[in-house]
Amino acid sequence: MQGTMAILVAALLGYGFGSIPFGILLTRFFGAGDLRQIGSGNIGATNVLRTGRKGLAAATLIGDMLKGTIAVLVVDAIIGPEFTLVAALAAFFGHLFPVWLRFKGGKGVATYLGVTLALVWPAALGFAAIWLLTAFITRYSSLSALVASLLSPLIAIYLDGFSIGLTLYFMTVVLWWMHRANIGRLISGTEGRIGSKNEQPTGRAHTNGSPTG
Repeated sequence: MQGTMAILVAALLGYGFGSIPFGILLTRFFGAGDLRQIGSGNIGATNVLRTGRKGLAAATLIGDMLKGTIAVLVVDAIIGPEFTLVAALAAFFGHLFPVWLRFKGGKGVATYLGVTLALVWPAALGFAAIWLLTAFITRYSSLSALVASLLSPLIAIYLDGFSIGLTLYFMTVVLWWMHRANIGRLISGTEGRIGSKNEQPTGRAHTNGSPTG
């Protein structure tokens, strides 16, 4: 399979995996209600945590991350490594804009990490380390995700060249856009810190930034 057809299949597979709304599915299956009507309304693990179900939140985080990883690995195996970047982008956008939820998805950090893990695993480890260090210093989850997404593609560029690194930076730009409300609150000093009770559960555009959205 080559050419346009290969690109199309890679995109469809990537989007299909990426658009699986683990937060919605898990909370409904285990009787925790409609996640879109809880807290911030976001479909990521942070909002699942607001249901009080830590296990479901952890499962959502893992699912949202691994769906990106699996999408890239499946395309690599059945189509070829030259189409893995197509799958990575499609999985990322599938999480952000899932057709099943009227294109209202999460903020993409977990899936970003998942595709990075499949493409350049040391960069994913770097992302996690940078996130943890920034979170330890600042206690801002959203800032930690933003800093990690800004710096970790440099590892990809160093290890694998510009194609993967620039693809990750394109995803970083989109991820920062999805966190624009968080950035505004960081600038104004009103962003909630990790462990604080002043989160703003008032809708998707106002969700607290996290590595799990």
